[in-house]
Amino acid sequence: MVDNITQIPAARVPIWDTVTLYVTREWYRFFYNVYALLGSGSLRYGTFYDTTDQTAVAINTAYAVTYNTTDLSQGVSLGTPSSRIYVNRLGSYNFQFSIQLVSTNSSSKTVYIWARINGTDVPNSATKITMSGSSQAYVAAWNFVLRLNTGDYFELMWSTTDVNVEIHAAPAASPVPAIPSVIMTVSCNIGE
Repeated sequence: MVDNITQIPAARVPIWDTVTLYVTREWYRFFYNVYALLGSGSLRYGTFYDTTDQTAVAINTAYAVTYNTTDLSQGVSLGTPSSRIYVNRLGSYNFQFSIQLVSTNSSSKTVYIWARINGTDVPNSATKITMSGSSQAYVAAWNFVLRLNTGDYFELMWSTTDVNVEIHAAPAASPVPAIPSVIMTVSCNIGE
């Protein structure tokens, strides 16, 4: 059985008290619960991106993806270093990203991308992308739904088997706007 968390009043309950002309207690509780669930500022979100190229100095080394721009933010923020995305409330957060990868030589190479919380890799979160071809662009895009506590931080990590690959940003060229190297969107609208 599903709980009636909003406590919707029965259809026979009038919305207005005919004596006081105020909303009835039952309907007040309903509207208050809807407000508490959706409109009280409990929703947390953030949109971040980076306008620079990100490269690997060494192969098979973990690097944190960084961001240099906050587009929108409510309760989710960039920290120090700028790879850390902090949350200010307990909840289940959806981290959605896209990364523009470019191969700078024709050799075959592998890029791994995974999630990390508070400096610890999230088990079973890695994905492997195999790339080849000079100047070939690949877009890695997926999401993680993770439970975080107040003050926790998330990092998107990457590693490569060849330093001839980069997370690539491109300037605007008519008629196309600029391409960030990475876009990260975070939302906590799943509930606690």
